[in-house]
Amino acid sequence: MKQIMKTILFSSITVFITISLIKFPDPALEASIRGLNLWWEVVFPSLLPFFIAAELLISFGVVKFIGVLFEPIMRPLFNIPGVGSFGWMMGMASGYPTGAKIASRLREQNQLSKVEAERLVSFTNNSSPLFIFGAISVGFFHDAKLGVLLATCHYVGNTLVGMSMRFYGRKNEHRTTDKNKKVSLKRAFFEMHETRLKDKRPFGEILGDAILNSIKSLVMVGGFIVLFSVLIKILFLVGVSTFIANIFALLLSFLTLPAEYALPFFSGLFEITIGADMISKVTTDTLLQQAILVSFILGFNGFSVQAQVASILAKTDISFTPYFFARILHGTIGSLLTIILYKPLYLDRKTIETEDMPVSGQATESFWVSSLEVIREAGPLITFAFLGIAAIILYRRSIKKDVA
Repeated sequence: MKQIMKTILFSSITVFITISLIKFPDPALEASIRGLNLWWEVVFPSLLPFFIAAELLISFGVVKFIGVLFEPIMRPLFNIPGVGSFGWMMGMASGYPTGAKIASRLREQNQLSKVEAERLVSFTNNSSPLFIFGAISVGFFHDAKLGVLLATCHYVGNTLVGMSMRFYGRKNEHRTTDKNKKVSLKRAFFEMHETRLKDKRPFGEILGDAILNSIKSLVMVGGFIVLFSVLIKILFLVGVSTFIANIFALLLSFLTLPAEYALPFFSGLFEITIGADMISKVTTDTLLQQAILVSFILGFNGFSVQAQVASILAKTDISFTPYFFARILHGTIGSLLTIILYKPLYLDRKTIETEDMPVSGQATESFWVSSLEVIREAGPLITFAFLGIAAIILYRRSIKKDVA
């Protein structure tokens, strides 16, 4: 009966989307182009280097080296092996869904148990500093100093989530490392060397696989971005967004937040960029209300990112459920931290910089704006170049298979 209900549900949703696309072809096309532009101008070129580097560092054993050194930190804090520190750092630097990608690769290589991988995924899918400072703070709110507040609440909140998730699955825990082993550079190097020797592929094949695997993951990410961009537009056109927003308005009023934020907040639950942009355009007496909602949707990740993570985890035995509940927890903690830190990290800091250092904010704003502009200008060229490289690698490998 359960499977029958799933069949009916999935079929109904697909039919609904198809009919909507036929009824609203022009708005759907515009939304699709918007999502595609976001992918090939920003997402692909900004994430590709991190994805390729992660693949190579895992293959060459560098992650194992880092894991041995960071074991004394990661075990007490998050109850995961030291190799998880690589996913934590890369996730903060590059943004989602890098953390899920690294966790799944470490699980495939059996460097993490199932429970440990689920813990790692729950707190390594962050927004990147470039997105928080450049896109949201400068691009939407035109205030670089707001980025300090949002970034602090986001990363500290995610760390607290990781510390909370250390208790997850303790009954079924199976550790993949020996806690009695001493930490040393010698053992770290030996583990790295052993990991590299186990991989029998030549360097050219390792590099080719790293590029292909990264591009495949990013093409999937692009598909989800376009899909959810169109889906959000369709929900708005058919009136579903407005109906659900009315329900959210009651919730926001209970939290003493203006009802005008209902539709932007609902949109942000689907796609962070759209929601943050809409929230920034709502007129309000204080920035605190906007910062609270933006912090929540940053921590929640949005259904678009969650779908990307789910598709990556689907190739492994890692469960999606712990990650989903961790997103709700992260959003809640991030919002509470925003309330607590709004005065010391934003109001007080803004007053000091306005009086004593008027150039500082402009310099910071200029840096993030210029970074985003460079990525947008060079992004399409980088995207096409690496798609071409991937096509060449696949073509050459197909020829070798035919010859063999």
